[in-house]
Amino acid sequence: MNADKKIIFSSAKICAICGENPYSLYSVMLKYRMTVMQTTGRDFDLTEIINGEEIMGPSPFIRHQDIAVKVFRQIDRFVEHNKLGFVYFSPLDVIFEEGENRLQPDILFIRKENMSIIKDWVRGVPDMVCEIISPGSYEMDTEVKKAIYERYKVPEYWIVIPELLTVEILIIENDRYKKHSFAELEGVVTSKIIEGLKVNVKDIFDTELHSIA
Repeated sequence: MNADKKIIFSSAKICAICGENPYSLYSVMLKYRMTVMQTTGRDFDLTEIINGEEIMGPSPFIRHQDIAVKVFRQIDRFVEHNKLGFVYFSPLDVIFEEGENRLQPDILFIRKENMSIIKDWVRGVPDMVCEIISPGSYEMDTEVKKAIYERYKVPEYWIVIPELLTVEILIIENDRYKKHSFAELEGVVTSKIIEGLKVNVKDIFDTELHSIA
């Protein structure tokens, strides 16, 4: 196994690294990052190729990461329990088209029937991608990346907006995204691709809801 292949840890491996603090994604990512650096001799590369242009995004803030780990764990527990496939989180390159579109979704799911796309990175179309929207990434995630995911027919796209306390799930129908499920402040969103998965948005935004109360 070459160094690059060692970068891809399963969700179970990441949870093992996490230890007893399931909601500290900062801790997870720090330990994961150290493991990658020790294994490969290099740090994470946050560069994406978007419509042929290399773009280096900023490292995410703690709030973004806290939300990301809550979404990740909700999905991962269900997927692992039902043995549906694997869930990964950024930074992990998803190469839709070499030199043209190489993105790093915050979270992605790959069905066990689609595992052939997992190589050194992910080379192909995941079954679900999720972006946690930051104030500075709204246009990029809801317009530019959405168009790319739609173009390559990613079956399901989750858009999580912490500032609005919303989760929206889009699915491909007739080559275009349409709204499948939506919740704001409270309520449950459901996945079509991860059949049976239901997520209560309160479990994602509990910290934000407590600050409002």
